Amino acid sequence: MNIPENLYYSNEHEWVRVEGENAYIGITDFAQEHLGDIVFVELPEPDTDVSAGEQVGVIESVKAVSSMFSPVSGTIAEINEALEDTPELLNEDPYQNHILVVRMSDPDDLDALLTPVKYAQLCEEEERGGK
Repeated sequence: MNIPENLYYSNEHEWVRVEGENAYIGITDFAQEHLGDIVFVELPEPDTDVSAGEQVGVIESVKAVSSMFSPVSGTIAEINEALEDTPELLNEDPYQNHILVVRMSDPDDLDALLTPVKYAQLCEEEERGGK
């Protein structure tokens, strides 16, 4: 399982890469592996304000439908429109294919996210628990 060291992680298996005031957000390798083949991504509307923990989209796979949550508060600055036609990009390389970008209103939200080490522990616990 791939867990890049330069990212933050949520308990809901989203990753966050910070560039200035922008938070690039996607799903982790663990998430895409457990979802299986992704067939549809419902993207949020740009320029929408979101709060940390708020649902911002839906990811459908051949196995399940899963909600996606914003790990940070702010305004949706961009969505990855390529996912509308090719949602399988999330299976091919989940860390190179973000889902959305949030212009953060409160960078302190990052303090509530997991480090790569803590995220790896969460994944191990979920694997053992059969989730």
